Amino acid sequence: MSARADDWPQWLGPNRDGVWRESGICRELPQKGPPIRWRTSIGGGYAGPAVAEGRVFVTDRLLVPGQQDPDNPFQRGRTASIERVLCLRESDGKVLWKHEYSCAYTISYPAGPRATPAVSDGKVYTLGAEGHFFCLAIDDGHVVWSRDLKQDYRIRETPVWGFASHPLVDGEAVICLVGAEDALVVAWDKQTGRELWRALSAQGPHGPGYSAPILVTAGGRRQLIVWHPAGISSLDPATGELFWQQPFPVREGLSLATPRVAGNRLFVSAFYDGSLMLQLADDRPMASRLWQRRGANERNTDALHCLISTPFLDGDYIYGVCSYGQLRCLDARDGRRLWESLEATGATGSGTDRWANAFLVKHEDRYFLFNEKGELIIAKLSPEGYREISRSQLLEPTGTAMRRKVVWSHPAFANRSIYARNDKEIVCASLAAP
Repeated sequence: MSARADDWPQWLGPNRDGVWRESGICRELPQKGPPIRWRTSIGGGYAGPAVAEGRVFVTDRLLVPGQQDPDNPFQRGRTASIERVLCLRESDGKVLWKHEYSCAYTISYPAGPRATPAVSDGKVYTLGAEGHFFCLAIDDGHVVWSRDLKQDYRIRETPVWGFASHPLVDGEAVICLVGAEDALVVAWDKQTGRELWRALSAQGPHGPGYSAPILVTAGGRRQLIVWHPAGISSLDPATGELFWQQPFPVREGLSLATPRVAGNRLFVSAFYDGSLMLQLADDRPMASRLWQRRGANERNTDALHCLISTPFLDGDYIYGVCSYGQLRCLDARDGRRLWESLEATGATGSGTDRWANAFLVKHEDRYFLFNEKGELIIAKLSPEGYREISRSQLLEPTGTAMRRKVVWSHPAFANRSIYARNDKEIVCASLAAP
């Protein structure tokens, strides 16, 4: 995917690796918080924004008047809704255009869409929570092509927590996890929507799972890594041909956190099932197990049991948020825990903070963390421990989970700014150095 250096055109940034590479960024946050460039009202959703070509793209959901979601977010109802794709002007947050469509929500935790848009060559690709996939022109929002994943691929029921896998643009293809019996993952021509290939098979109520595909180069080949509820598969991104696969069945279909790669190591982590580290072969597309660690359960954990937060694999060390809000550092060579801290997430350690979360993005020698309380933090993470530099309240937590208010949407970093959303607004704040 081609992008300007200061864009954030897809999930986890230009290189899909959670690294912010812009220069001229503040070393600490101002005492009164980062200056707000603009705020724009939006609807509900977990989908983070994408920033590209002077525009900000975000998806949301509005309830049809008279409709109400079930009181229990785990309950699956059927609620008449409207999903929207919004295009905002990057300089001031003004809505340039919107594309909206009717969409009955049948999923658990139905706040709104999950997947971050992907922007490439004048088009934006979006995936809604009920499987509506669109290719839209970024200049005016007209539909270039679209797919209804459930209808087109004969999927009987939406996955429990919705379609959540962030689309991936690779050359002339756009790749998405679909979850059909004969098409767990599908590649389409990004210009026309013509199917290029389909691969793997999905089974059960969680379809393809909820993780995002990534691209790696190892063993002399480009590989598409797909983590799904049965394990990790490596495909040829040009053809869908299977290179290798490693079993890693996870409970409740919770393949969610994006796989991370550093050197020839590939890491995944699941809420119930702990951590798995694979070694990628040097001479051919192949992988072997380096180590696997799992606690007694999701409360009494070993290594790392991730859910919402994508961990960061930084050389010989792993940083990530465990099942009850513990920010941890592991030795990537064997999974041994070096330290943990509750400071970043604000979890209490009392056992009431199930899924407490913070998102991690690396910038130069430190990290920006955006936690579920809507706080932005700058901190140093090292094998020696967590050292906070500064923090500021950025957004109100508006979502409800486990009897507390949360923000569970990954921010974007571009134009020396942060773009973050809750269920009421999207805000842009400057992080430029003074």
